[in-house]
Amino acid sequence: MKKFLLIILLFCSGYAVATESKNEWQSTSLTEALIKTIQQAQQEYKACVMQEMQKPVYQQQDSRNATEIIIKTCEPTLAEMRTKYLKADVPAIIADRHLKKMRIQTTRKLLQELMFQEAARQAG
Repeated sequence: MKKFLLIILLFCSGYAVATESKNEWQSTSLTEALIKTIQQAQQEYKACVMQEMQKPVYQQQDSRNATEIIIKTCEPTLAEMRTKYLKADVPAIIADRHLKKMRIQTTRKLLQELMFQEAARQAG
C-alpha cells in the first residue's frame, strides 16, 4: 500500500513540474517597428485624452462624469492599437491586459487632474 501511494505521489509531482514549464516566461517576438507603432498609438491616445480634457464642456461637469465621457470618446484609439497587436500575432489576452492597464492608468491620472481643477474652481 505504501509503495502504491509513493508511486502516485511521484507521478503527481512529475505532472506538476511538466505543467509548470508551460507557464514559463517567453521572450518577446515583437519587431522594433511594431513597438514604435504601439508607442505612437499610446501617444495618440494620451493626446486625445488631453485634447478632450481641455474642452470647456467638461469644466462645468462633475469630474467623474467628465472622466467617463472623455475615456469613452478616446476609446477608438485603443481599438486601433488592439488590431495592431492582433495582426502581429500577440495573444488577445496579453493585448487586452496591456490596453486595460493603460486605460486604468490614464483614467486615474485624468480623474485626479479633473478633481484638482474642480477643487480649484470651488476654492475661487
